[in-house]
Parts: sequence; C-alpha cells; structure tokens
Amino acid sequence: MTYLLLIAIFGAASLALLLVARRRLAPRSVQALLAAFVALSVLTIVFDSLMIAADLFSYGPGTTGILLWLAPIEDLAYPAVALLVGVAVWSLVPARPRAGTADEAEERA
Repeated sequence: MTYLLLIAIFGAASLALLLVARRRLAPRSVQALLAAFVALSVLTIVFDSLMIAADLFSYGPGTTGILLWLAPIEDLAYPAVALLVGVAVWSLVPARPRAGTADEAEERA
C-alpha cells in the first residue's frame, strides 16, 4: 500500500467526520484550523527532517519524491488528519456544565 492511498483513506474519513460536526463549529473555525495546520506543518517538517538526518528512520519506495527539507510531503497529511479528527470529535462531544454555574445553583433550590 502506498502512502498516498493510506492518506486518501484516512483523509476521506476525517473529512467526513468534520462534515458531520460542521454545524457545531464556530464561524471562524476555518481560520483557526488553517493557523493550527501551519504551525503543525512547520513543526512536522523541522522535527521529521531532523530525525531523518539523524538516521532514525527513512522512507522506502512509495512516496511522491517531493521533499520539504528532508521530509516527504506525505508527512503533512498525518498532522492534518489528527487536527481534523481532533476538532470534529471535540465539537461533537457534549459539553458538561462547570461546577458552580447558575444551572447547578437552580437545581439545588
């Protein structure tokens, strides 16, 4: 199985999950997602390249051959999928009321 096929499977699943959760997302969430993706991408490129340079791991055949420093471009899919799934799950989980809120005070009365 190639890296692109693996990315396509998990990317489609994470996008589907995000589409289910889109009604609960804040209006400016797209900008926040893009900012988080940029930050995660920079960290992924830097640390993956350092680990590849230290010969901790390498990639065999199956990559596109497009490199960002020493890391293949496919490496950016993993933080993207984690970000999409994390945001979708966070928005789908119902919020619990905090201790000491007005709702709790009304229940006691």
